[in-house]
This record gives sequence, C-alpha cells and structure tokens, in this order.
Amino acid sequence: MRTLAQKMTAEFLGTLFLVTAVVGSGIMGERLAGGNIAIALLANTIATGAALVALILTFGPISGAHFNPAVTLADAMEHGIAWREVPVYILAQCAGGVAGALTAHLMFSQRWYSLSSHQRSGPAQVFSEFVATFGLVSVIWGCSRWQARVVPFAVGCYIVAAYWFTASTSFANPAVTIARSLSDTFVGIRPTDAPLFVVGQLAGALASTLLFRWLVPNLAVHAAEVLIPHSE
Repeated sequence: MRTLAQKMTAEFLGTLFLVTAVVGSGIMGERLAGGNIAIALLANTIATGAALVALILTFGPISGAHFNPAVTLADAMEHGIAWREVPVYILAQCAGGVAGALTAHLMFSQRWYSLSSHQRSGPAQVFSEFVATFGLVSVIWGCSRWQARVVPFAVGCYIVAAYWFTASTSFANPAVTIARSLSDTFVGIRPTDAPLFVVGQLAGALASTLLFRWLVPNLAVHAAEVLIPHSE
C-alpha cells in the first residue's frame, strides 16, 4: 500500500523529469541542428519518447505514472484512483512540470524562467490537442485492459508519432502545457494560448474515456492498472 505522500512524490518527480526532457532536448536540438527545424524536432521527439518510457517504468508501480492531469481525471472517472487524491496528483504534476522547465533552463545557462513568445493558436491547434489527447488516453485504456505491461512502450511510441502527425506537436498534457508556457525556447507556448490547449486536452481525455466505457463495459473493474498495475 503506497501512501499519498509517496504517490505525490512520484508524480512530482516523474513530471519534473518529463518536462526536463522535453525542454532540455528542445534547447539542445535547436542548438545542434544548425537552423534545421525538422532535425531539432526529431531530437526533441526521440528524447521525449524515450524518457517517457523510462519514467513510466520507474514510477508506475508507485503512483500509476500519470504525469498528466488529463490522465488523472480519466482514471478517477473510472475509479482507478479516489477523487480525493485528484487535487493532490494534479498539484504535484503541475509543480513538477514547472520545476522541470526551471531545471532545464539552469542546465543550459538560460534565464531560470521566461514567458514563452511562441504562438500556437487557432482552431487547428486546439483540435490537434483534442486529437492528440484522445489518442493518448485511448492507447492507455486499450493497452491497460489487455496487456498492461506494454503500456509504457505503447505510450512512448504514441507520443513520438503524435509529435509528427499533429499540428500542435502533441502536448497532450495540461501540466506540460503550463510548464512550456514558462519557457521561451523551441518547445514553448504563449501563456495566452495555453488555456485553449488545456480545454482541448481535457475534452479529448473525456471523449476517449466515455468511448472506452462503451467499448469495454467492465473498464472500471480494471482502471487501477493505469498506467501499469500499482498499489492503491
């Protein structure tokens, strides 16, 4: 039985390292790509996907390795975690994300925080976040029902792919979106654009969860396995 403090710590550290990987690899990729945005994005993509697999495997047995408020809310809807734990999970994730951005900035001798000026606005971008998060939560629900042990790899692969097939480069995570709004780097998003991204993400998670509630009627029985089996 894991304590709430242990789960909160796992979610904080997992999200911290996830955002550190996203922002840090974005900075490194941009510096080394010589102006080639595709190469910079590829470096950012590979590092993020690989880090996500490792972090889910590391922290999954402790907290379920959500690292994402949208996933936490979806899990609570299906009784995977108690609703009373949701605010604590989300607080830990958001705090970890912000700390991850600051960590990456300090490692690369950047100003410790900087509001992003990277514009990511418009209906296409928001719809992309709906699609990205719908797909992410669908991968989680589908894989965790039938072969939970492959979820870390499936999620990592999906995020790598979604970086390239969505116009928004698949943030798919409110905590990561908030953190990236505080980073005026390759991966940033203007703070004014972030709220609609979050709306699209939450809508995508909700739609996927309702769909899989119909596709797999006994979903709630197994929801504690998201992302991988963990102690309640």
